[in-house]
Amino acid sequence: MREETPKNGFTLIEVVVVLAIIAFAAAIVVPRLPAPEGTRLKSSARNLATAIRFLNDQAIITKGVYRLTFNMAENSASIAKLSPSGEVLPPDDQLMNRKLIEEGISIEDVTDPKLGRVSEGEVTVTFGPRGNQECLTAHLRGGSEHYTVIAYPGGSKVQVQEGYQEVATGEERK
Repeated sequence: MREETPKNGFTLIEVVVVLAIIAFAAAIVVPRLPAPEGTRLKSSARNLATAIRFLNDQAIITKGVYRLTFNMAENSASIAKLSPSGEVLPPDDQLMNRKLIEEGISIEDVTDPKLGRVSEGEVTVTFGPRGNQECLTAHLRGGSEHYTVIAYPGGSKVQVQEGYQEVATGEERK
């Protein structure tokens, strides 16, 4: 009698069936994944909204003055704390050093009631001891997509909205 050797491994048909199932699943899932640029855009909008909330809260809690500066040429936003004499102090929180706008994302424009809509140069928003006192809107763009970050007066409400949203300022809402 001949002894049977135990089978090790998979048959060719089993391997082909598994590969076909994986290919089918990938064909369905991959087109639905967000584009990397869209992910960076959404992340930048959320980072900016978080920074605005942080600055508002810090200004109220510490009775200090903070500054958020948008640089449209460099597509960047930076945070600074000011001393009572107006000098820029070294950062005292990790969020102040964080890169808010990711690579490849641009600041299309920033709107505030005093300056109107600004799409070139720099815009500086000051958060005093009473927080943000004016409606601030920033439009971010990544490729053909837009996100709008809206900070309402009083600072407790900051929204991130998909798309380029026009926002009425305080005077236009009355």
